[in-house]
Amino acid sequence: MLVGYARVSTQDQKPELQLDALKAAGCEKVFVEKASGAQRERPELKAALDYMRDGDTLVVWKLDRLARSMKQLIETVEGLEEIGVGFRSLTEAIDTTTAGGKLVFHIFGALAEFERSIIRERTRAGLDAAKARGRKGGRPPKLTDSDLKAARAMLADKSITVEEVAKHLRVSPATLYRHLPAARAQGTETGGAA
Repeated sequence: MLVGYARVSTQDQKPELQLDALKAAGCEKVFVEKASGAQRERPELKAALDYMRDGDTLVVWKLDRLARSMKQLIETVEGLEEIGVGFRSLTEAIDTTTAGGKLVFHIFGALAEFERSIIRERTRAGLDAAKARGRKGGRPPKLTDSDLKAARAMLADKSITVEEVAKHLRVSPATLYRHLPAARAQGTETGGAA
């Protein structure tokens, strides 16, 4: 059985073009979604997948109607394959129920993996170059050594609470606790007295 899936990104867009193409392709049932492709939760797509049985084929008008990125598309089609469902895109003429269609889709997958590898390599090279120039990655610490020294001195005074010290240093109490775990014990001791 051919099951169609149409998606429009906004409530204003009309799915008629997709619906006409899906019906002309022979889809017996069509599920229509009004949601952005970036959204992970798509109830109509889930309903279509729940409806389909082994040997059925999910049909879309265009690849971008099913997924926003190549990675998401490959994950979705691999998920279909696991439950015995084929995939067909009308515009790109891809049909994973044929040997040629499977080959084309796997080439897409290999290109996507290659792209991810290149991005990883560039990121690693950039981080290594920054490190060689003496730059460290990550966010700078909220509290300097002198801030921590001042915090310890203030916390030595039992009348000053952890919250007051944090406010003085313009950080949250959680940040202060993260830098000075012993402050938590002092905070509970002074909490009852304050």
